[in-house]
Amino acid sequence: MVKAGTIRSAHPLASLRERGVLAALFLLLLAVVTPAQAIEPGDLTLTVTPDLPGGAQPYAREMVLLRLRGVYRTQILLEEMRQPALVNFSWTQLGRDHWGRTRLPDGQMALEFERTIAVFPQHTGTFTIDPFIHRLTINDGGERKQIDVRSEPVPFPVAAWTGAGGGPDAPEPWWLPARDVSITDSWDPDPETLNKGDTARRIVTLEAQGMLAEGLPPRPVMRTRGIITFAGPVKRETLITPSGPVARATYQWDIKKGVSEVIPLDAIKIPWFDTLTRTQREAEIPARQIGGGLADREEDLKPAAPASWPALAAAALAAFGLGLALIGFRTGSARLRLDRGQARRLRLAAAAGDAAAFRAALGRAAQAQPDLAALWRSEPDLARDLAALDRTVFGQTAESEAPLDLPDLARRLARPRRLGPSAALAPEPRLAPLDGPVAQA
Repeated sequence: MVKAGTIRSAHPLASLRERGVLAALFLLLLAVVTPAQAIEPGDLTLTVTPDLPGGAQPYAREMVLLRLRGVYRTQILLEEMRQPALVNFSWTQLGRDHWGRTRLPDGQMALEFERTIAVFPQHTGTFTIDPFIHRLTINDGGERKQIDVRSEPVPFPVAAWTGAGGGPDAPEPWWLPARDVSITDSWDPDPETLNKGDTARRIVTLEAQGMLAEGLPPRPVMRTRGIITFAGPVKRETLITPSGPVARATYQWDIKKGVSEVIPLDAIKIPWFDTLTRTQREAEIPARQIGGGLADREEDLKPAAPASWPALAAAALAAFGLGLALIGFRTGSARLRLDRGQARRLRLAAAAGDAAAFRAALGRAAQAQPDLAALWRSEPDLARDLAALDRTVFGQTAESEAPLDLPDLARRLARPRRLGPSAALAPEPRLAPLDGPVAQA
């Protein structure tokens, strides 16, 4: 939690002393170019405005931006902002103060001061944000004078939750008010390649805009039949941006496969409250499959039993007959197809709708099996769709062109092809190779 009395800057390398020196130099420069004149009512104003999306009252632990703005029609020699205690709030300052010049409605120029603070009410109720005090040392008619510019108190009601379930005070589910929530999920190695006894590391990163890191939920429970889970440390961090803090939590597990069967790992749903649309939503740690991508049954891993002599004799006779049958052909025909790993990568990219990943997987398959890639290019329909894939990836798709059906393309590419008896394949059409952009015909 960011405690009252502490300012977190978006530029940690700049010390407060350095910022104070820069501000003082800026104000002294303005004092040189601004003529001295007597202070009149309305020349010095400081306002504090809560930024409420849609004008709705916030809920507990929801971020609200306080925008401070001072307009000063006088010379300023020194300045110091005195902030109230902000009891019942957590808060953090977003970046540095901004000083500039603004034109007033009467056409006169004035100094403008701006600061943005993110506050998080901790409870439901009606609170008041006490005045901020900007202590200025000014030149009043040629006389050096110190004056305090006070903002007005700001009423700050925090609404009680009226939804069907959840809310700030409910123990379950975790209350997560944010502007946006995103989840990334990574495994090393791929969980589908695990055999019994193998271990993979899963890392899930949860990122919420408009929150502090301590507001993110604890590590989810990752448990199902057939796996042994070792939970790792949780890393939390808050990134300060001009639009508000961004909270990030990284959860880690080491998962060991304890059985030979394929294990389905269910999705984990994380409910959150969208502070922009004022609605409940859900983020999801995706479901995965452990095992099944490679042979993971114990009987497949056991060494084959030695064959009997009658079986060996029958096999030798069959091989001899097959050899006789092939004699006389100039060259044998062969069936070419994607291996299991290549086909699976294409299916996963197609299911995700990721044309770039699909094309990258296809390029690796074409490099591994150039003869198969040549057969693809020799089929007019498939060559046309491969060209459409290139246009999609490289941003050359026409507005009238129908979207490419990646799952269907993955199925067609996975079909086996027969390499004919002739060693010469059909001439390559004017189609870009799979590892480069499409050439214009």
